[in-house]
Amino acid sequence: LVALLIDGVHFAEHVVLAAVGVDDRGIKHVLGLREGATENAAAVRALLGELVERGLDSGRSLLVVIDGAKALHKAVVEMFGSHALIQRCREHKKRNVTEALPERLRATVRSAMSQAYATRDPRRARRLLDNLARRLEHQHPGAAASLREGLEETLTVMRLGLPEPLERVLSSTNLIENLFSRVREIGRRVRHWQSGTMVLRWTAAGVLEAERGFRKLTGYRAMPALVAALRAHDPNCARPGVDETEKAA
Repeated sequence: LVALLIDGVHFAEHVVLAAVGVDDRGIKHVLGLREGATENAAAVRALLGELVERGLDSGRSLLVVIDGAKALHKAVVEMFGSHALIQRCREHKKRNVTEALPERLRATVRSAMSQAYATRDPRRARRLLDNLARRLEHQHPGAAASLREGLEETLTVMRLGLPEPLERVLSSTNLIENLFSRVREIGRRVRHWQSGTMVLRWTAAGVLEAERGFRKLTGYRAMPALVAALRAHDPNCARPGVDETEKAA
């Protein structure tokens, strides 16, 4: 596996955390599900811990695509250390920023963010997004703060220099949201989710059904470029859990 996408999807009052892996041929694999909130670091750590126990290598560089949840980010860093190249989902970022704005400004700001990401030049994109935050800061400080939070990690894939189709698909967790659209379709007639266990059973059934129709990742022919970028990053990494004293030694 060279990429790991993690997101939480709501079913009534329950959240199902899902992990989808992508291997070096561009083939997608549903790796695990767990009922719990993305705001709950313990639930995220448990999901990641299960993946490592089942063979996910935490000692090699891995692209990890997540939403903006702080607990999720913290758990990824704790589990993988500097081996995790974290990509914040750009779609979540756009949504978080625009939801902090009046309706009349949302389309304009979303378009400005999309144009910045479309430059495919990390320095220019960062400059455009910083300028947008400055323009918003006086009248809408909440939106400006949301834009700046974790901004650098929305540019991780861009800095890897991948071809545009592969960069686009790995810059968001839309892959998981598309997967769960099939799950919702299967469970559309359920009127009352009785428990978290019921949610997990229906989710697993839907995921197994959806997995049959999986195609290779868009841009999969460029996967060797991603593999090369990750292997080049390996020598710069400390082992997960190594403290600063040991790294200095």
